[in-house]
Amino acid sequence: MRIEVTRDVFRLAQVFTISRGSRTEAHVLTVQVSDGVHTGRGECVPYARYDETLDSVTAEINGLSGDLTRAGLYDLLPAGAARNAVDCALWDLEAKRTGQRVWELAGLPKPGPEITAYTLSLDTPEAMQAQAAQNAHRPLLKIKLGTPDDMPRLEAVRAGAPKASIIIDANEGWSAEVYADLAPHLVRLGVQLVEQPLPAGKDDALLGMARPVPVCADESCHDTASLPGLKGKYDMINIKIDKTGGLTEALALRDAALAEGYGVMVGCMVGSSLAMAPATLVAQGAAVVDLDGPLLLAEDRKAPLVYDTSGVHPPQAALWG
Repeated sequence: MRIEVTRDVFRLAQVFTISRGSRTEAHVLTVQVSDGVHTGRGECVPYARYDETLDSVTAEINGLSGDLTRAGLYDLLPAGAARNAVDCALWDLEAKRTGQRVWELAGLPKPGPEITAYTLSLDTPEAMQAQAAQNAHRPLLKIKLGTPDDMPRLEAVRAGAPKASIIIDANEGWSAEVYADLAPHLVRLGVQLVEQPLPAGKDDALLGMARPVPVCADESCHDTASLPGLKGKYDMINIKIDKTGGLTEALALRDAALAEGYGVMVGCMVGSSLAMAPATLVAQGAAVVDLDGPLLLAEDRKAPLVYDTSGVHPPQAALWG
């Protein structure tokens, strides 16, 4: 079995800013796994927050050899971007070998479109209000916050999009005191959930804290092994296949989280349609879907995902799966 890793760069439609920094391009790794007849593809986005770089993840993947299986990957690679790209490529390879779609192979119902959030980049209140107004037709907006001065931004977005549902991603940027102070205003402004208000590893302050708006674990939740540490702190979890290490573990995490009473959100890094394609299967029936990566790009893969008023649609076979 031959593995090939290439680096691809996709220009963003505009500067994308979160509390940790800004970017104008999405740098991704594309993995192809070939058996000599068929080739499967996967994409990952190495994430500096998790000590991943393009070089380190490439080295992890290039260290693999032999006949790879999805089950065997668990012994070869940890949860993260490298395992994700290879796992998704193996699913795609099996789909091509068998002539079946991945959801059939996984024993899942045929997927349909899911309404997805659209992310507004962190900016000045005036700029964020303008972004909100331009996207006020969208049913669900996600706001990147995580600074000491977020209240004016939130008010501005609500003014720009008075009818849209709103979710907030604080990207670990708040303290317990900031969250407690903001919580009543989040309710007043109709915010539906807050992602990762406190830093991972410092979120014990959420234990016993009133959460009038559901709090969703992102950086604090990677795979099924993360679940025991979330009890009493979070109401929902954000599943991203780059964190779980692929579709295989993402589906397992979804089932385990639902069994333990958590709500499920399915999110993404900023990548192309190839990165989102497997996540659309995990997103079926999720409480919140945030698979807007391709909407933030100025360019995308061939046979890209379709986005319309029904939401993000499952991939065509020409793209993946």
